[in-house]
Formats: sequence, structure tokens, C-alpha cells
Amino acid sequence: MAARVIDGKGVAAKVRERVRREVAALATPPGLATILVGEDPASEIYVRMKREDSAEVGIESFHHEPGGDVSQEDLAALIEALNADERVHGILLQLPLPDHLDQDRLIALIDPAKDVDGLTPLNAGLLAQDRPEAIVPCTPSGVMELLREANVELEGARAVLVGRSILVGKPLAALLLAANATVTHCHSRTRDLGSVCREAEVLIAAAGRPDLITVDMVREGATVIDVGTNKVDGRLVGDVDFESVRERAGAITPVPGGVGPMTRAMLLVNTLAAARGRV
Repeated sequence: MAARVIDGKGVAAKVRERVRREVAALATPPGLATILVGEDPASEIYVRMKREDSAEVGIESFHHEPGGDVSQEDLAALIEALNADERVHGILLQLPLPDHLDQDRLIALIDPAKDVDGLTPLNAGLLAQDRPEAIVPCTPSGVMELLREANVELEGARAVLVGRSILVGKPLAALLLAANATVTHCHSRTRDLGSVCREAEVLIAAAGRPDLITVDMVREGATVIDVGTNKVDGRLVGDVDFESVRERAGAITPVPGGVGPMTRAMLLVNTLAAARGRV
């Protein structure tokens, strides 16, 4: 029997509606500042969609496009100005940045209380210590929301995570551990990756390699979460060979329509939380 497909779009719609109701109850609307540097088409689409999502739930948008040739100093000054702007509760610096800019230094300048991407060193450290005040990166928190909505029992479960980025892999490992899963953290250089993956009751692929996870690497009845987004022959595909794996898994997320919508929805959740923290 084919796996149950976990509908990320449907779950994201529920999250947006919840945020919309809670924003409407606030005396002052939350404000989200977006910074788009350069002319990367994918980044332009992502930022536009994030601004549309914000408008849908009542979050005020403050958009900035300083230009692809902006200097490190001028971009740093913009971030500092947004840190000081009381109308702005969240700051999103769209990544990746042009090569002439020091991405890590610029991220570190964002006020941790406004770091709705959860990438500043302080928020990363708070998450590592399982502190409730940590702002968690959007994709990992979206994965956890999907697992809750799918009624996946993580307590004591064997979870295998493939990918170690600061955006997804490392924070997601911390969240799974906090949920009392037994976590094996792998990556593209893990020896005999297939045999490790076959042990997983929950298998999460976040390596950024198309069709890395094949059906022979999946345990019968496992829950498979595909975080990958890769362009192949003009199509968007994940890290999981969806059509074959869905015949063995118990539940699986599609690409597109799985984790992607949750990433955008959890940005709204983080912006709302940041606004509440400053009231």
C-alpha cells in the first residue's frame, strides 16, 4: 500500500489562520523587515511570497532592496537601523548574499530578539541548550509541526537525519533530541549511509542532493520527511526518490507541497513571537 502523503500546504494553511487570529487580537500589528540584496530570481520569488503571507495575516511589511553592489558597511548600517526601529519586530536577511559580502558577520549584527530566521549565534546557542526563549529556524520548526500534525510519535523513536547545515540539519537535530527521539545524524560522507537510514522509524533528508534516498534505504512503514529542493531538468525535486519510496514508507512529504509551505508559515509564527516578546 502506498504511503500516506503528508499535506504541507494544508498544515501551513492552519498555521497561517492561527497566526491571523492571534495578530488580530494585538493592539499593534507585528512588523517584518525583509532585505533583498541582488537580483537572484529564486530569492526575489521567496521574498515576494513571504511579504504576501505577511499581508494575509496582518503583519506589516517593511521591504528593502539596497542593490547587488551594496557595501558591507552600508548593509550593516541598514541592519542597525532596523534593529533600532520600534515598528520592526522581525528582520529577515534573504540568503544567499553576493560573494563580496560577509554573510556570517551580517547575520550576527541582527538583534537576536528580531532574528526571525533563528540564525544568530545567540539563538543557535539557546537552541543547543534547549532554552524556550530560542527563536528556532523556520524549516526545522516546520518539520516538527508536520510531524505533530501527522501524529508521529517521537518519544524513543529512532530518527535518522541526513544533512548538517546551520539552516536545517543542526537545529533540527536539537529539536528531535528535545522531543526525546534517539537521533543519528548523518551527511553525504557517512559510510554505508543506506544501512544507517534503514534503521530509521523517522527518516529526514536535508542534504540538498536529488534522489539521494532510494527505496532500498527506507525501512518498511517509516515516516519520510523530504526537506530537499533541487532543480533537475526544470523540475523541482527533493532528496528522496518519491515515487519508489512512497511504496515502502508509511508516510511521506512531497516536493513541492511538503516542507516548503511550512517554512513560510513558521516565519509568521516567529514574527508573532518576536512581537509578543517586545510588548
